[in-house]
Amino acid sequence: MAIRTALLTNFVAPYRLALLEALRDRVGELKIFVSALTEADRPWKPNMGSLYVVRQKTRTFKRTRLLPGGFQQRLFIHFPYDTLAQLWRYSPKIVISGELGLRSFQAAIYRTVFSRSRLIIWATLSEATEKGWGRGRTVLRQVILRAADAVVCNGASGSRYITSLGFPVDRIHILNQPIDVGMFTPLPKTRAAEDARRLVFSGRLIPQKAVVELQSVLVDWARANPARQLELLWIGDGELRETLERTQLPANFSQFFHGNQPYEALPELYRRCGALVLPSLMDEWGLVVNEAMASGLIVLGSIYSQAAIEMVSDGVNGWLIDPYHPETIANALDQLFAAPLDKLDEMRAAARERALRITPQGGADILYTAITEILPGEPGKKPVPSGATS
Repeated sequence: MAIRTALLTNFVAPYRLALLEALRDRVGELKIFVSALTEADRPWKPNMGSLYVVRQKTRTFKRTRLLPGGFQQRLFIHFPYDTLAQLWRYSPKIVISGELGLRSFQAAIYRTVFSRSRLIIWATLSEATEKGWGRGRTVLRQVILRAADAVVCNGASGSRYITSLGFPVDRIHILNQPIDVGMFTPLPKTRAAEDARRLVFSGRLIPQKAVVELQSVLVDWARANPARQLELLWIGDGELRETLERTQLPANFSQFFHGNQPYEALPELYRRCGALVLPSLMDEWGLVVNEAMASGLIVLGSIYSQAAIEMVSDGVNGWLIDPYHPETIANALDQLFAAPLDKLDEMRAAARERALRITPQGGADILYTAITEILPGEPGKKPVPSGATS
């Protein structure tokens, strides 16, 4: 039995493609409504795969948000103003709406008017990403959540934020953001001695990622450890690249800039490295952690990245760091360089094992469970996923 399902989202990101196709196979009928094909600051090309995607009538606003840490975040605010009309025409039984803004407010109205429908909010956020929003936004979110039947969050931090708005914890589902790890797992879990401790940063070179602060810590560490050779690969681009390139480095610290790379080029770059360093000040997830661990990289991950909090275990597959406390980064470097190669290889194996537990198929199962638990109808009667037997 097909479940007519609508997904409302900004755009279809390539890392979500396998998850959404797997969800489509489970519900039997999935129509995706997007505000844009992509956004200007995204390095990838639109790819809808085999999904049924409709582009909405949308007004998009650019906004700069001043965050509590003192840095700015550039945002694209999408207002798909035909959401109610689209839902009216499609008449879905299940609506999954991304984020907690005007799109979801319209979805909440639809849920209220059409009482046989059900609403799931897919809230990709964390406590760190939501600091500093005003009272008006908080009230709007509480109104939306009162109409929601379930919420899906990326991790425990997102769940705590949602419960702080008064939503019941027993109606929250945790879906760690998955990627298709198949292109990364062929890489060896071991690394040669010359590669074992080479660092890589992958992401945008912007203030939010604390890249200048990271470089400063690495410079100080290299000067304090003149017998060690420190190397760092920067993958990505952004407004701070020139600043990073101009910095004078000690003789035992080398950095290499690779700019934005096509997704398929990442495995070869990761193969040449031993550890990912992610000093982000704010990430609702951080897919680079999934990529790195699947590639056999140890992760030095920020406590403000939900992916690091969910996936990194100190001394097992990496170390957690706090970019506001530089000594935590220096301490992680000390441990990385002090550990023998066989210990690092054990950590690489543990990292890959952790990454393999987060899959698109597993994510689709979580979404499908959230759907079947709230379906209207006879208690205990739930549809069977596509390909399964009752």
